[in-house]
Amino acid sequence: MKKCSECRGEMKELSARTPEGVEYKYFKCNKCGEEMLNMSQLHNVAEKYREMKRFHAKISKWGMSLGLRIPKELVKRYRLKDEEEVTMIPEKEGIKIIPA
Repeated sequence: MKKCSECRGEMKELSARTPEGVEYKYFKCNKCGEEMLNMSQLHNVAEKYREMKRFHAKISKWGMSLGLRIPKELVKRYRLKDEEEVTMIPEKEGIKIIPA
């Protein structure tokens, strides 16, 4: 059983949900009420948030080029406009798109 770093009491593993509905596990001290996540639990929560924040799009042929539709939520978030130019920067694992 895990011991509390504050009072050395026994800690119990519990489950909870973030306001966005992501379930996670954490430890709570039965004696003082201290709550904590270990690195494994924290990484699991972070990965779930990264999954939620991903957007998927299909690449389509547009004339001799390929086109990509930008989801409405991203258009609003970055205030993109029709016919607006963007800068594309090739990176190791993908392409970064920056509004001009």
